[in-house]
Amino acid sequence: MDHLWHGGPHFYFDTALFPPTTDSFSLGYFARPKRDDDVCDLGCGAGLLGALLLAREPSLRLVNVEQNGDALALAERTFAENGWAAAFHAGDLRDAATLPAAGSMDYCVSNPPYFRAGSGKSADSATRQNAREEAQCTLSDVCAAAARVLRWGGGFAMVYRPERLTDLLCALRGHGMEPKRLRFVVPTADAAPALVLVEAKRGGKPGLIVESPLVIGGEEWDKVYFR
Repeated sequence: MDHLWHGGPHFYFDTALFPPTTDSFSLGYFARPKRDDDVCDLGCGAGLLGALLLAREPSLRLVNVEQNGDALALAERTFAENGWAAAFHAGDLRDAATLPAAGSMDYCVSNPPYFRAGSGKSADSATRQNAREEAQCTLSDVCAAAARVLRWGGGFAMVYRPERLTDLLCALRGHGMEPKRLRFVVPTADAAPALVLVEAKRGGKPGLIVESPLVIGGEEWDKVYFR
């Protein structure tokens, strides 16, 4: 167990499952659901991303989708002990029966597997492998799930690897979601990006805003970690 900030909301995690990462904190800061939005976290893991969103905007109505039972149990504990109301859907996001009703969500978020299956050394467990690689769930699967549950005009925010940015933008557009905001996360101001954050709009018109990079450890970084 750890706290988002000293004396603030706490969250549970297991390093053998989905440990807290810069990726989740960056996405939690970048995503822009509006007050009272219905939000779906596709592949919520232990629920850290949802905790970050609710800590910033408690009015959100959150639906967590996750197939790993151990991770989902940690998410349920985090939300219950912080007094946050949330729904939990256990199952595979590729199965429509697992997802919220079609067109029912205002906003979606996801920290999906980054690497193609077999593209490098696999993780040391099936759970970690599924979180890192497209061994089961692909980028296209995640985008298809978001497109299904989002209302027309709804937003979808993701964190991904820069070297697969073309794949990400093509997958979003291919599933009817137009990329509207893009921001790189960089280790230092003069370094190559380590992560990319993208927000798309279902049924949106072309037009992409590239925001200034988010520098790890920079002045703005304090806001990412609630400092």
